[in-house]
Amino acid sequence: MRRNCCRWPLVCAIVLLSLALGAGGGCVRRTLTVTTDPPGALIYLNGVEAGRSPMERDFVFYGTYDVAVRKDGYETLKTKGKVIAPWWQWVPFDFFAEFLPLHDRQTLTYTLQPVSAGAVDPHKMLARAEQFGTKLESSEFTHPPSTHPAAATTRSVRATTRPLPSNPTTQPSVR
Repeated sequence: MRRNCCRWPLVCAIVLLSLALGAGGGCVRRTLTVTTDPPGALIYLNGVEAGRSPMERDFVFYGTYDVAVRKDGYETLKTKGKVIAPWWQWVPFDFFAEFLPLHDRQTLTYTLQPVSAGAVDPHKMLARAEQFGTKLESSEFTHPPSTHPAAATTRSVRATTRPLPSNPTTQPSVR
């Protein structure tokens, strides 16, 4: 009888620990925050619009994200953003960490550069296009097109479908 008495607290402790771990399962929260200078820029993560900065969203996967940041009056920034897992998300620690109320906060910060006046002037842009056009035409790698425009044919095309019925409620018969 004395032997069963010693097991009872151990069994209760195991049951309570299992319930506590089971109730808190999946408690790791991962939040990615993207900030820009100036704020209000449009953020794209892996080619998908994610929102305007400063933005905060939950994420699932660590790794490298393709980031594009756009704002009127500023040069578009295309870069890679690394979101690196903390040590408690490494194998085998990640299994046990999933049962704890942890919050991983990752932040990506970008500074946008104003668009230069020369890049916006349409006259300068057209002049550069003409300059590159002449370089392309004089290149040894430029060849005339190997295809020619098709000549117009005068064949008549016969209708292969029946005309629609004059009454729209009538269904065409199947033959």
